[in-house]
Amino acid sequence: MNAPLSRELALRIGLATNDLPGIDAGALISILGAAVGVPMSEEKFANLGMKAFRQAGGEAFIKLPADALKAALRILKGDGVTESGSVEALPLDAYADGDMPGSIRIACASNSAEELDGHFGSCRRFLVYQVSATEARLIDVRSASEPDDVEDKNKWRAALIADCDVLHVISIGGPAAAKVVRAGIHPIKLPAGRQARDIVADLQKVLAGSPPPWLARVMGQEAKTLTPFLEEIEE
Repeated sequence: MNAPLSRELALRIGLATNDLPGIDAGALISILGAAVGVPMSEEKFANLGMKAFRQAGGEAFIKLPADALKAALRILKGDGVTESGSVEALPLDAYADGDMPGSIRIACASNSAEELDGHFGSCRRFLVYQVSATEARLIDVRSASEPDDVEDKNKWRAALIADCDVLHVISIGGPAAAKVVRAGIHPIKLPAGRQARDIVADLQKVLAGSPPPWLARVMGQEAKTLTPFLEEIEE
């Protein structure tokens, strides 16, 4: 394919490959050429639908999770991507240790905005919230771009959020989940398409009621009764 790509489209394609295991930039360019034709343009990407994208990917896309394809397509459309190719920055809330007694810290795997739309092993960042029954603050956004010399990516990512008590993701494999648990973090899988703030609000209701024993211990409280909250959302 000889048609030159604009810098913006090249950046989007490079970022989108992070959500498509086994698909490199060259392969994705060929797939996109089949999907939208050449020359490629931002307008063509904006009008690209999931059905056409999936069909163009053929066998290469068959084994990929639908959520990964959706995340990649959002990036190709320019959702939440700045001109520099980085994910759009989010304003942080001020926080110092001890500000929120009885609070817990949670991480959400995210690729864009304040959305829970990331897989543990491929998300671009973790949104970190300090959450109590009455207050929630976004205190950090941590890039999940590991150094080139990292031998165990999942162990490195678990260490990145080791100060968190709970991890929310849309997908995490068994071996990776084991590393997260060993880091002292409770992983919870939830469907894609939810705002992280909505998940935080749901958690606040649990904290205000009767949290499960392990969560009550994190909060420094005595557990009263079990709740169905975690049983309903975990696999």
